Amino acid sequence: MTFKDTLRQRGQKDQAVKALKKLNVYDILIKPINLTEKAYKLTQELNKYVFQVHKEANKNDVKVAIKSIYGVDAEKVNIVSVISKGRSVRKLVRRAYKKAIVTLKAWDKIEFAN
Repeated sequence: MTFKDTLRQRGQKDQAVKALKKLNVYDILIKPINLTEKAYKLTQELNKYVFQVHKEANKNDVKVAIKSIYGVDAEKVNIVSVISKGRSVRKLVRRAYKKAIVTLKAWDKIEFAN
């Protein structure tokens, strides 16, 4: 194996699903986050949807889960880890979680039941 072959192999994008080997598709997407102003704006203007996802999920897991649950193809998925915030005065705690920002194509929509 030459050096160029090694570089090509490293540069290939990993298409493997990690968490779906252990979990169900419905366990990957925990809940949609559309309560915040920023998430609502993203949904209305840019056709991006925000979901809270399982802590072991990666972008490929989220793409497969969106396709199987909602029947739409995700054009792009960004994953953000939200850190925890603990308050000692009021005893309020925000636990750490992982969220996914899913970009859909212009003609695709996801309808949530209220």
